[in-house]
This record gives sequence, C-alpha cells and structure tokens, in this order.
Amino acid sequence: MHTFFISPTGFGVGLTSISLGLVGALERAGLKVGFFKPIAQPHQGDAGPERSSELVARTHGLHSPKPLALAHVERRLGDGDLDELLEEIISLYQEAAKDKDVVIVEGMVPTRQASYAARVNFHLAKSLDADVILVSAPEQESLSELCDRVEIQAQQFGGPKDPKVLGVILNKIRSDDGLDAFTARLREQSSLLRHPEFRLLGCIPWLDELNAPRTRDIAELLGARILNAGDYEQRRMLKIVLCARAVANTVQLLKPGTLVVTPGDRDDIILAASLAAMNGMPLAGLLLCSDFAPDPRIMELCRGALQSGLPVMTVSTGSYDTATNLNRLNKEIPVDDKERAEKVADFVASHIDHDWLAARCGSPRELRLSPPAFRYQLVQQAKAVNKRIVLPEGAEPRTVQAAAICQARGIARCVLLAKPEEVHSVAQAQGIELPPGLEILDPDLIRERYVEPMVELRKGKGLNAPMASAQLEDTVVLGTMMLALDEVDGLVSGAVHTTANTIRPALQLIKTAPGYNLVSSVFFMLLPDQVLVYGDCAVNPDPNAEQLAEIALQSASSAQAFGIPPRVAMLSYSTGDSGSGEEVEKVREATRLARLANPELLVDGPLQYDAAAIESVGRQKAPNSPVAGRATVFIFPDLNTGNTTYKAVQRSADCISVGPMLQGLRKPVNDLSRGALVDDIVFTIALTAIQAANMRQ
Repeated sequence: MHTFFISPTGFGVGLTSISLGLVGALERAGLKVGFFKPIAQPHQGDAGPERSSELVARTHGLHSPKPLALAHVERRLGDGDLDELLEEIISLYQEAAKDKDVVIVEGMVPTRQASYAARVNFHLAKSLDADVILVSAPEQESLSELCDRVEIQAQQFGGPKDPKVLGVILNKIRSDDGLDAFTARLREQSSLLRHPEFRLLGCIPWLDELNAPRTRDIAELLGARILNAGDYEQRRMLKIVLCARAVANTVQLLKPGTLVVTPGDRDDIILAASLAAMNGMPLAGLLLCSDFAPDPRIMELCRGALQSGLPVMTVSTGSYDTATNLNRLNKEIPVDDKERAEKVADFVASHIDHDWLAARCGSPRELRLSPPAFRYQLVQQAKAVNKRIVLPEGAEPRTVQAAAICQARGIARCVLLAKPEEVHSVAQAQGIELPPGLEILDPDLIRERYVEPMVELRKGKGLNAPMASAQLEDTVVLGTMMLALDEVDGLVSGAVHTTANTIRPALQLIKTAPGYNLVSSVFFMLLPDQVLVYGDCAVNPDPNAEQLAEIALQSASSAQAFGIPPRVAMLSYSTGDSGSGEEVEKVREATRLARLANPELLVDGPLQYDAAAIESVGRQKAPNSPVAGRATVFIFPDLNTGNTTYKAVQRSADCISVGPMLQGLRKPVNDLSRGALVDDIVFTIALTAIQAANMRQ
C-alpha cells in the first residue's frame, strides 16, 4: 500500500481540485484509491461536511473518515500534544487505507489563522511514511518567485535529495504561448526541476469554464430574491457585465454564460437581454439591482424569455456594491455541484503524469475497472481507432456540442446530417466552437444518391424509387444507408427520435452480424467500485432459451471488448437446483447452450442476483461456481426484469448507466435516451467507435 501526501505551497492553489484529479488519475490506472483529509479547514460560510472529502465521495464514490475539527487540533497543539494528535490521525488513516492500493492524503492549507500548517504537514508526511507532492499555483508573481516558493517548501520536507519528495504539480497556469513554452521557461528558472529526482508531475492550465459557478450559487451568495428561477440550477456564469450603457453598445456583450447586472428600472437592458434569450442565447441570468422593481408590463413582454429558462433575480444593493459582492464570490466548488467537480477531476487528471505515479505505486492488489478508468479507457480506445460516426440529428444542440467535443478531442470523426446554416446558428446561440474538420452534410444535397442503393438492398421487399426517396427524408434512414455502404463506421441517434425509429432502419438495411440471429442490448453500469454489464434491458421482451444464450454470448463479447473480464451470470429467481418451473428451466437450458457455444466462457446459472454479485452469498448458495459472487455480466431472463432492475440500480445507487449499446448488428448503431446529456452522447459516440473496430466481418 502506498501513500501520497499533497502539500500546498500557499493559499489558493486549488488543493481540492488537485485531490479530485489525482484520485481520478490513479483510478484510471486500475488502482484502488483511498482519500483522507486529516484536518478540516472550513471556508467562511461552510456549514456542512468537509468540502474535499464530500466532493471526493460524490464524484468518485470514496467515503473517507471524518476529518478532525480544527478547534480540536489547535487545542492539541496548544497543549503540546502533537504525538497524541498524530496517533489520532494515524488511526483514522488506517480506516481510509483498508483494502486500498494507494491513499491520497490532503495536507493543511497555510492561512493567517493556521500559520502552523507547514509544521503539521511535515509531521503528517513523516508519520504516514508518505511520498510528498507539492501543489503550487502562480499568483501575481514572476516565474523566479514561483520557483523560489516551491524550492522553500520542498526544503521543509528534506529537499530533492530526500527520496520521499517526489515533485510538484502546478495549477492554474495562464500562458499565452502554451504549456510547453511555459514548462521550458520554468525548467530554465528552477534549479529544483533540473534535479533528476524532483519531477514536474503535472501542469494544469487555467480554464474559465471549470471555475464557472451556477447562477443559483450567485443568488445564494447575494441573498437575491428570485423573480424567475428558469434554468438557474444548470446555467453557469462565465462573465459579469455591468450594464449602464445604451442598448446599441450592450448587444455585443450578450454572450453565452454572461450575467447581466443592471438597475431594475433599465427597461431597455431588460428587453435586450430577454430578446437575446428568446433568440437562443444562453445567458447566465439577469440580475436587477438598486432595489428598483421591474415594471410588470415590461416583464409581461419578456414572458417568452422567462419561459425559455432565463433566470431573473433582484437585490437591494446598488450597482457598485453588487459588483463588489460578486467579486467576493467563493471560487471553491460547492459540495452539491457534482457536474463541476467531475469536470474538474477529469481535466486535472488528464494533465497529471499518472503513468509515472502508478508505476511508483507498484502492482495493484487486483486490477479493477473503476468508472473513471472505464470512461478514460473509452476515450483512449476511441481515439486509437479513429472511426467516422454519423449523427442524423445534426442540428440538435446537445448533438452539435457532443460532435464538437469528439472532433476536437479526436474521439471520432463526426458527421452531422443537417443544413450547415442550422448547425452554425445552433453553435452561435449555444456558444459552441465548431472545430476544424467537423463534417456537416446537407441531407437535401446528398439524398438522391442513396435512392438506387436502397432500392437494391430492399428489392426483396418490393421497395421502389419513390418509396425509397420518401423514406430517405428521415435522416436516420439516410444515415443508416451511409453506414450500409461503408461510408461511415457507425451511427448514433435517439436524442430526438424514438428507439424504434433508430433500430428499425438498422434491422432493415444493416442486418445481423454473421453467427447471430437477433439484436440485443447492454448497459454499462458504473457502480462506485466497478463497472458491470447488464443485458438485455432494452430490446427483447421475452427471449427463449436459444435467444437468451445468444444474448449472453453477445454481452460477454461486448464486455471483453471494453476491458471487462466476462464472468456471466444467468439470472433467475432460483440458484442452482433449488427451484423449478418453466422460467427456471429456460435459464438452465440457456446456460447449457451458452457453454456449448463457447466452452472457454465462464458462465453459470440459474443464479439469483445476490448469489451472482455478493461473494459471501455466492460461497454459501453456489460454492463450486466459477461465477457466483464475482459476476461481471448479468443476463436477465426477460425485458421486464432487466429494464426494471437497471433503472432501480441506477436511481437507488445514484450511478451512471452508459447505454443501451446495441449488439448483434453487422455494423454499430446505437440509441440515445431522449433525456441524454452532452457527456452521455460523447461516451456513446466513443462506444460506437470501439464497437466498429471490434465488429465481426
């Protein structure tokens, strides 16, 4: 078991963000990670649990011991009881370290009140026999001053000659000429970084959107009265504009994420912001100050904007005081802002040298695929295969944003089926930057060339050219034809269309893969400690034994393709020979057929869910089973059971489910939930790309 102690070089370095990213980075390497914050340091206004511990728990599912209260620590230090304090902390550390490969310990932040933080951090690191990682961030200082600050802190732990002092992570880097140029200048300035034993372990650039609070957070900070909540839970503030100028000079300032601050009697500004919102501009909100109530007649004119989700708030303070209060906004991530915390964790993790850190930790007890590791692996695998994916709902805002992300990150080469002017209009309204290389194809310009091939594919069904042309008006059918002709490698739809609309053209034009007779689906269930595969939860209502066996084989193959060792549990209300009945016999026969088709596959059934999932129950109910208690692939006997179970687990355990991913088709087609988030679409595109690379030909 290994321990990393992260110690800040000063206040405001973003220690919590680094903790989130470091946990995520090591989880990507398959390590079982623990987190421990020994001493709580609540920020002004914090009334709930310790911030770092709570955010790690909510984003990574890691529950750590409750930190010691600051008052208790200061009392111990004041009484000269440092040794007793360290004993308390070590006892809590043991709880955090149980069954873990590595533990991240977050040190104290030096403040005016906690001038003793550096001394405590030194003793903590030594007592825990931890490797020390410094965390720093440039303030209003020169590069040489930053280097000096890091070197002073390193010396407090023994300097670079101490094998336990590993290196530094630099956060919040603002560099006009890029990270590489900044790093080069840093190494020139810092003698410490030229030392072979002291490493630059991460360089995290500043990104405005990661520091964007929700409009709700702004309202709570100011104690604002909400006139129209709208989307204030989802919208984020990237910029503040204090409007005291004429409308003509204000319009160009109305950009996505802008909080418009204006006196309540500036009807012209209120109307201008409302018109922008009605035209699709996602403003952070409208903040009315100076204790002027807006004219009800004006608000009535703004009804369309209010219904579109524009948050409107009012405060009694004047413009100057309101601006001052906004500048005092706590930049820390609120404990309930899971979305922002996850984005921060992923972003920081992507800029940390996790390969070197993982190597430092040694081999894990048992390599596991955690949710962060699964998501990371998805992206990396998709990048490696470089597939072309068509998106028939090309002008849908979430789809446009997901395509832009995938294109920019190299996850897939995306093709949007839509009129280019519509896509550009959506991008402008949503503040989406369309990356170079993102393909936008106008369906009206390409439709005719697919009529003849479609007639040829469906000639056995009596399809003629006019009928084909009419069907190709549906962009899902058009995209499916592109896939059938190998012009693209996969298709993702469903943000607007129904599941039936997505699957039907695929069954008609793509057909099943060689060796398969049906199409089924799986969900990847991202539980806190592992990723499980559930099938079939979306397609086949009541499969017979032969079909159930085929679903099991398809699902095992899908699990294998995504790095999950398949151990297949055929689920029933009975385990082994304990029960009988038609449904149990169906599962028993399906298990026999699956074993016959693939003797190498670890598959067992019938098994009850607890016998399949819980090791202690599995040993008791099926002691000789190679699957019981350690199943990774769960095959449900029918759609009613599968769909109910996946939704129950998803909601009750508050876990992410990725899917449904369709399997059994000759080429990959995947359906989205109509409530899909942008991240859901991104991961589905990645899934589709990986499927395309692993398809049976």
